[in-house]
Amino acid sequence: MKQHRIVFTPSGLEGTVDDGATVLDAARALGVDIDSVCGGRGICGRCQVIPTVGSFPKWDLDVSAGSISAAGSTELDYQGKRPLIDGQRLSCAALVCGDVVVDVPASSQIHKQVIRKDVDVTGITLDPVVSLHYVETADVELGDDATAADLVRDALASQWGLADVRVAPSALAQLHPAIDANEPGLTLAVRDGQTVSAAWPGFVDTALGVAVDIGSTTIAGHLIDLGSGAVLATAGRMNPQIRFGEDLMSRVSYVMMNPGGDVELTTSVRTALDELIGELTPDRGHVLEITLVANPVMHHLLLGIDPTPLGAAPFLLATSDAISLEATALDLDCPNGRVYIAPCIAGHVGADTAAAILAEGPHRDEQIQLLVDVGTNAEIVLGNKDRLFAASSPTGPAFEGAQISCGVRASAGAIERVRINPETLEPRVKVIGSDRWSDEPGFDDDVAATGIVGICGSGIIEVLSEMSKAKILDRAGVIQELPGGRIVADGRTFSYVLDAANDMRITQNDVRAIQLAKAALKAGIDLLMEHAGLTEVDDIRLAGAFGSHIDTQAAIDIDLIPTATTALGSPGNSAGTGAVRMLLSQAERDEIESVVRSVTKIETATEPRFQELFIEAMGFPLAPEAETSGQTGRRRSRRRK
Repeated sequence: MKQHRIVFTPSGLEGTVDDGATVLDAARALGVDIDSVCGGRGICGRCQVIPTVGSFPKWDLDVSAGSISAAGSTELDYQGKRPLIDGQRLSCAALVCGDVVVDVPASSQIHKQVIRKDVDVTGITLDPVVSLHYVETADVELGDDATAADLVRDALASQWGLADVRVAPSALAQLHPAIDANEPGLTLAVRDGQTVSAAWPGFVDTALGVAVDIGSTTIAGHLIDLGSGAVLATAGRMNPQIRFGEDLMSRVSYVMMNPGGDVELTTSVRTALDELIGELTPDRGHVLEITLVANPVMHHLLLGIDPTPLGAAPFLLATSDAISLEATALDLDCPNGRVYIAPCIAGHVGADTAAAILAEGPHRDEQIQLLVDVGTNAEIVLGNKDRLFAASSPTGPAFEGAQISCGVRASAGAIERVRINPETLEPRVKVIGSDRWSDEPGFDDDVAATGIVGICGSGIIEVLSEMSKAKILDRAGVIQELPGGRIVADGRTFSYVLDAANDMRITQNDVRAIQLAKAALKAGIDLLMEHAGLTEVDDIRLAGAFGSHIDTQAAIDIDLIPTATTALGSPGNSAGTGAVRMLLSQAERDEIESVVRSVTKIETATEPRFQELFIEAMGFPLAPEAETSGQTGRRRSRRRK
């Protein structure tokens, strides 16, 4: 039989095929990456390619328009789920009639590069854990020695080249209805090329995944199309465990003091997670893969593991390994779903930090990166491709508005930006929901509906930075007695009036709460710097919701973080991004499971040096020195009597 040369771009793979072979058959024979769910039946539209015409000296080929067959009935009558793009052909229907060069666009590749800036998984290559395969099973007559499982195994072997595939027990009940339906074939979900995990009658082209970051305060999730990597929906909600305690250790204490408390906490987070998935999609039957990341306490409570060993030294994890189990084992109504829980690093550094490492990639870079995720605990990672150090520092909930007299969570009406005139001490503010400063026309109209409800974490950092630069604070963090009406007596101390109309003040206790939080974070960073033998870093990433909104210069001004030599940025929810990467790629899972084993863990709770660094980090470096008791003047602090 006559043969023709075929070259595929951009891979450059080439070979010879028989005259009349389909382009898809040629691609399979040569190992070219072309997507197809329907197995070449002209149903799915995923295998579209672009035949090219002209002279190609690189391959010594001259290609004419007749090198590919004209469109036949399969393409002319095509009504598949993906529209046939003008100029493209279905590779399963286009026949090779001469020497040809065929381009495979990124959208038609299984292992395509994904660029999704909304969750910043730029450059990831799809490496799906589970894939869909449409098959047609052989007819069975009375007396044949065959089972439904045998039929789908044989079909996968003959039509897809998948050998020795087993059927998961959870999928067995789906085989008979799928085979017996009035359809010519059925669609199978195959995990790792080895296990049938679900079955549907007819052709199905929907494979969904959910990636979730379970934080101590919020639970955030993304619904992902596993075939394309597209983010279909995003949702979040408060973690209902907050009613048992704002911070993680208070929840551990609740379990210690209340028999059955661990069951309550486990039930509440599983219920919230199931409700979140329902909010993301009503199509639960097509949710095939779920990735979850969480801090160690949330990790253990989600799995129904007693978290109390994490409340005292040596802070022993039940396991640091990645875990894979059926979604129903976590009370999630996803009958075909399987859950992957990322590995933890240490007793106070969890799977969420591992996911953040995967997203930000310090282990891939020559530069020294400092990665900080600030929450009720601050997780800190320092290093590069040669070595990584990690620690957790107990910042508490002050950065989220708790423990602050006028503090609120980041919501409409919350003050998020502050500037103070150093001469008059008069403030101007921005609030969430308005782009105007408070001294600009139209501000009052913008906030009329919500009012000014308080100050959130990013605003707290800025107001202390501004108070320090305006010398309202001294270096020890004491509010000074100053003229002008903005400094008012408050018992034995003073307060700064931030918003007189709403009686919002920054009190001495507020300053102390932030001092404790910022000293804990800075001491943790300094401790890692000492262990790594470093005096500076190249790149700082402030992850998480708090890190995404704070003014990084203000954070440097109050000595919350060090300066960086080249870059300082806020990447957003790195843990959630890492969870998405693990959802889309087995290679990413393998990568982080390897990386976490190489991380050097530093336990701040048992390091004597941490306390010394904590005390050193309490001050405000831009503020003036405190006055001695023998001095007098307009900046004297109010003293106890």
